[in-house]
Amino acid sequence: MPDISVNVQGADQLAAALDRIALRVRSATRKGAKDGIRLVQRRAFVQLSRYSHPPHTPTPSPPGQPPARISGHLLGSLSPTGPYPTGAGFAGKLGPTAVYSRIQELGGQTGRNHSVTLPPRPYMRPTRAQVIADGSLRRAFVGAWRRAL
Repeated sequence: MPDISVNVQGADQLAAALDRIALRVRSATRKGAKDGIRLVQRRAFVQLSRYSHPPHTPTPSPPGQPPARISGHLLGSLSPTGPYPTGAGFAGKLGPTAVYSRIQELGGQTGRNHSVTLPPRPYMRPTRAQVIADGSLRRAFVGAWRRAL
C-alpha cells in the first residue's frame, strides 16, 4: 500500500484560535456564575421584603411564607461566596449568616427550653427553585456565553 501524506496548513493558528475561544468561554462561565449569584441574591431580597412588622409584635408572615422583616438583619446577612473554580467550571454560594436564619428557613423548636415552635418560613429554597424554574439562571449563563462568542 502506498504511503499517503496529508499536509495541513494553519493547524497551529487553528489550535491558537481554539485556545482563545476556550479562554473566553471560561471567563464567560465565571461571569455567568457571578451574575447567577447576584440574581439569586436580588430575588432573596425580594422574598425577605414581602412582609415587615415592628419589634415585639406578632409576625404578619403566614407559615410557609418568608419571614417578616423587623430590622433587616436577616436580609443584610445574605453573604455571597464565589464564583470559585470547580472541576466542571465555576460555582458559588449565597447564604445567610444570621444565627436564626436556619430556624426561619426550616422551622423547629427554639426559645428557653425549646418551648417555642416556629413554623418553616422558607426564603432561600423557594428563591433557588424560582430562578431555575423561570429560566433566569440559565439566561444569565447563556447571555454571558453569547457575549463571549
